[in-house]
Amino acid sequence: MLRKNDAMTNVVSALAARSHFGRLLRRVEEQRGSLVIEKRGTPKAVLLSIRDYVRLAAPEPEVLRLLGQESRRNSTDKLTSAEIDEVITQSRKAKRIKR
Repeated sequence: MLRKNDAMTNVVSALAARSHFGRLLRRVEEQRGSLVIEKRGTPKAVLLSIRDYVRLAAPEPEVLRLLGQESRRNSTDKLTSAEIDEVITQSRKAKRIKR
């Protein structure tokens, strides 16, 4: 069903895509990849995960990307919502005391 072309891209025929659409959807979602769908040997469409589509259609602003990197470096990306709320509460209390 799937084959790789010279650029190591997964390629599937339109007939196979129609016959195995559910399986292909799961594959692109789980593997965060894409598939080229071709008809009679000519590429016609690309199937990609919604995450990849959003990333391509609306790329993350540079400032958010940098904040995410900093958060991962500081391990603050693992905080729960409750922990974040507590940090905010403590920060606000400290601000009030300084005034």
